[in-house]
Amino acid sequence: MARTNTNTNSQMDPKSGFCSHTKIFGSLRPSISLPPPSQPLSATQFVLSLLHSTATTNFSETPFLINDVATDASVTYSEFVYQTKSLAISLQKQYSLSKGDVAFILSPNSIHIPILYFSLLSLGVIIAPANPDDSISELTHQIQLSRPIIAFATLRYSHKLPPTLRTVLIDSPEFSSLLTQYSNINCDLDKIRSHVVNQSDIAAIVYSSGTTGRNKGVLLTHGNLIARIAASHALDPFEHGVKQRASLLRRPLFGSYCIIYLMRAASMGETLVLTGASDLETVLKAAEKYKLNYCSVPVSFIVAMVKLELTNYDLSSLRFLLSGGAPLGEEVSANFREKFPNVEILDAYGLTEAGPVAAMRSPDEKNQLGSVGRLTELVEAKIVDPLTGEILSPGQRGELWVRGPTIMKGYVGDEKETADALDSEGWLKTGDLCFFDSDGFLFIVDRLKEIIKYNGNQVAPAELEHLLLSNPDIGDAAVVPYPDEEAGQIPMAFVVRKPGTTITEAQVMDFIAKQVAPQKKIRRVTFIDSIPKSSAGKILRRELVNRALSNC
Repeated sequence: MARTNTNTNSQMDPKSGFCSHTKIFGSLRPSISLPPPSQPLSATQFVLSLLHSTATTNFSETPFLINDVATDASVTYSEFVYQTKSLAISLQKQYSLSKGDVAFILSPNSIHIPILYFSLLSLGVIIAPANPDDSISELTHQIQLSRPIIAFATLRYSHKLPPTLRTVLIDSPEFSSLLTQYSNINCDLDKIRSHVVNQSDIAAIVYSSGTTGRNKGVLLTHGNLIARIAASHALDPFEHGVKQRASLLRRPLFGSYCIIYLMRAASMGETLVLTGASDLETVLKAAEKYKLNYCSVPVSFIVAMVKLELTNYDLSSLRFLLSGGAPLGEEVSANFREKFPNVEILDAYGLTEAGPVAAMRSPDEKNQLGSVGRLTELVEAKIVDPLTGEILSPGQRGELWVRGPTIMKGYVGDEKETADALDSEGWLKTGDLCFFDSDGFLFIVDRLKEIIKYNGNQVAPAELEHLLLSNPDIGDAAVVPYPDEEAGQIPMAFVVRKPGTTITEAQVMDFIAKQVAPQKKIRRVTFIDSIPKSSAGKILRRELVNRALSNC
């Protein structure tokens, strides 16, 4: 294993991580080990090697995956390994899948999805998971980007896929047979595939909204996944005395964070409870039933836990809540700590392109309220003046740029977007206005990009504006973020009616709701005489945001 870290610069301030010579912030986390980049290795191989090397006890009969509280269907670690192997052989033999092929995946949470991911990745097949709630037009664009040769979907969502795309139904008896027909073959996964998988090979295409309103396909390599898993595995927040750990994954496994969350759990022999529930009550019931130690939740859940009386739930096993996607206020953090003194909130900051976490507030940094924490392992950063390009020092505000082995390779089929996001030295321009304090803690001031963060989901204003302008009763429109205590931000539309029309707020919201995924719905509308724009015709969103806030 190669020793890797960013904090080896002798001129780096050990307190802030800032190097006055290079003007780069290095990670203050302990160094970790990564496999040599030239070593052929798939993400599947790496995760299973960590599982075997970490296991101080026999994990074979430990539940790895449990389907939500309604069914309790489960898969042990031994079943997971055998079914992953059987499926990999089946996919190679019966569907002729091999390295470099793209598989489009459309499904809610299921115990079959992790097995499918690990099988495909072991063969070098690129996974392209999508949000099952996306509209047919959104999915069609994603398919055009990734160009899959096969799709895996549940019956409920398969109608959203083009009939010309070969589709395997995940919830069919045929698929179930693929999981077991070769389970007795005694060989390693790396000997099943016909081609060597390298760390530089693409592992996943993850869809991320852009400021243009069109989905972009983020290319993540096996090396990107391996680096993030290695960092998560090395700096485990749990004490070694925990006998068996259990965590909950609420959202479908289509985002980069959920994929990493899954792989982290597998590498540590953790029990992972999968649920499609979006309500707090179901999560709390699961925490009690499965003795959950760890859970990733939106800010709205933490706000609700502070407000509600939760004496009906036994949350004694809960140790950590990971919150991201929207800022967590200092008052909420303080009130939560008072109410749940044994539960730590781990704030995090990241984006899909960063693979996905760039900074996190660890348990020993709980007093740094308002910050998203320090740079994670392997990541280095700089703060750049968005107007002059000057590299700034601690305390100065500018655009955050990050670099490291977790950063994406680029955008599929879009060299211009890739060049705009990544410079020649591998720096990813996040589009977020930030600063580091003198102790190396990162603070998010505002978003230079126009993306709205609704409960951790990305919503592109331009996409909604395009749809609004397709309405014959709307002359012009602009969409901006509006602060919301529970969701973080909600999409708010400023609408100019066409002369002689009387379209209402409800009609505007209903018009959009019929065409987009639930997280993209417009939830507030204000009618306006004209949309403020620059001389170049660009929407002056800041004026609209200020106007919205002045009317709160």
